[in-house]
Amino acid sequence: MMLAMREADKARAVGEVPCGCVIVKEGAVIATGWNQVETLGDATAHAEMLALRAAENAVGDWRLEGCTVYVTKEPCPMCAGALVHCRPDRVVFGIPDPKGGACGGWIDLLDSNPPLNHKCEHLGGVLADACLQQFQSFFREARAAARQRKLEARAGAARNSSEQLCEPDSSSHDTAS
Repeated sequence: MMLAMREADKARAVGEVPCGCVIVKEGAVIATGWNQVETLGDATAHAEMLALRAAENAVGDWRLEGCTVYVTKEPCPMCAGALVHCRPDRVVFGIPDPKGGACGGWIDLLDSNPPLNHKCEHLGGVLADACLQQFQSFFREARAAARQRKLEARAGAARNSSEQLCEPDSSSHDTAS
């Protein structure tokens, strides 16, 4: 999970939501990924999706049997669906997502009833405090930056408004002489 957190730091460094993913097979890291939705302009460029593609390339097959996926936040329905179809043995995540998580949070696609084509063992809450800190500090800073931009925009608008009040209005001059 520490390696997944390092991947999340890469996302954060470029202004992406700090989610990271690492895929391990037989004790070796075979793939990594970090959120690149904004960077790539691709709604599917979640950390898990990018790591899954890299892992498939690494093993030469779309089936990831014998693999464990580590991700800093509970996968969303898109990513959980992809995980089910790729068939890793296990998914381990940091923080749960009760509103949008699909590994037991909002819904459980990894162990659904009726079952999908594969069931993945999953475990949440691994290094949850550290993963939560990554997310909370990112969003705290993003909200502060948004507030600052809003204040600067208001100050600029007020400045422009006061400048317009101070300028003489050329349309009020009598041009008929």
